Amino acid sequence: MNARERYGIPHDSVITIAGTVGVGKSTMTNALADALKFRTSFEKVETNPYLDKFYHDFERWSFHLQIYFLAERFKEQKKIFEYGGGFIQDRSIYEDTGIFARMHYEKGTMSEIDYQTYKNLFDAMVMTPYFPHPDLLIYLEGSFDDVVDRIKERGRPMEQETPVEYWEEMFKRYENWIENFNSCPVLRLNIADYDVLNDENSIEPVMEKIGHFIQQSRKWRSSHLLT
Repeated sequence: MNARERYGIPHDSVITIAGTVGVGKSTMTNALADALKFRTSFEKVETNPYLDKFYHDFERWSFHLQIYFLAERFKEQKKIFEYGGGFIQDRSIYEDTGIFARMHYEKGTMSEIDYQTYKNLFDAMVMTPYFPHPDLLIYLEGSFDDVVDRIKERGRPMEQETPVEYWEEMFKRYENWIENFNSCPVLRLNIADYDVLNDENSIEPVMEKIGHFIQQSRKWRSSHLLT
């Protein structure tokens, strides 16, 4: 019996990994995909034409970056469901509007006109009954100190040059965002409770929780479709 069958995880499931920068989304994505024999969907950081510019001038490039992310994530979401599911997705489309665009608008690094244009476009594309939402969003959380340590360890130059106050602001906004998120079921995991890099068995209890959440979610959807 494979892991999907053992934990009752449907072969067409779509699971999205969310959380602030440095929390270990890519590591969890790879670990789950390997264990479940699912495909992966990663954020394409290296081919992003705006990211380096953005980190050097938030005000100039924040709107361009968010529009680019929205288009890329929307295309990726369509591709995942056209394949028939069976994907682990690194970062969700929902974080862009709920955290990043809103943060830059409130801090004055995105104009009100740009923010409203972006938000109207996001709502028209994503917040509709026709948009294919994931079966489950896994939210990775931990202490701010743990997150900053992980950012330092991976050593990306553009992140090292970013003031720590920016990461603290983002950390707090993520916590506020997840408290109000309701577009799909959420499983919260603390990064201190597992170590999928050094202990391959630590993925087992994670998969058990995933199976339970997805089964409950599909039962809920079925009952509401019948009523």
